[in-house]
Amino acid sequence: MTLYDMKPRFQNLLRPLVVKLHQRGVTANQVTLVAMFSSVVLGGILMLFPFPVLYISLPIFLFFRMALNAIDGMLAREFNQRTPLGAILNESGDLISDAALYLGFAFLTGVSPQLVVVVVLLSWFSEFCGILTQTLTGKRDYRGPLGKSDRAFLFGTSGLGIALWPQYLYIFNVVLIVAALLLIWTCINRCREAVAVMNV
Repeated sequence: MTLYDMKPRFQNLLRPLVVKLHQRGVTANQVTLVAMFSSVVLGGILMLFPFPVLYISLPIFLFFRMALNAIDGMLAREFNQRTPLGAILNESGDLISDAALYLGFAFLTGVSPQLVVVVVLLSWFSEFCGILTQTLTGKRDYRGPLGKSDRAFLFGTSGLGIALWPQYLYIFNVVLIVAALLLIWTCINRCREAVAVMNV
């Protein structure tokens, strides 16, 4: 069970907005690019100005980005906008966005930059495992326990905690260790599913 399982309900809330965007000529690829470039901008700000108070922007922005990710998928599926370029932008955009936003934590005093980098790399690898499963079985694997939506929730709440209680910043290193272990578990789960399907 991951936050990804709640996606259908979230999409239903966004559907009226998606219809209006389609009527105005907005495309899925445009939404994907907005999500990626805005993530890079915010990530750059956090890297250049690593002040704990600025990290209160993360939970707000990550919710906004989650909405954009849902919108681009709905536009692609429901309004016949699926293209090979869109698939490439969707996957690569998520990887770039995650790195840009989460690497900002490495610039905070008291946070282990090595742990941040390890978590980002494991995040990338978990998505690679999901894509690999799609290559082998034809179905993209989003299983957790620390999928994309779960990572956004984890880093968003961590950013809020850091902004409100910077004196406890060192605890975030423990959060990163737990995240790394959960990501390893996520990679194993996704690869195990591919092997199970292929052996049927």
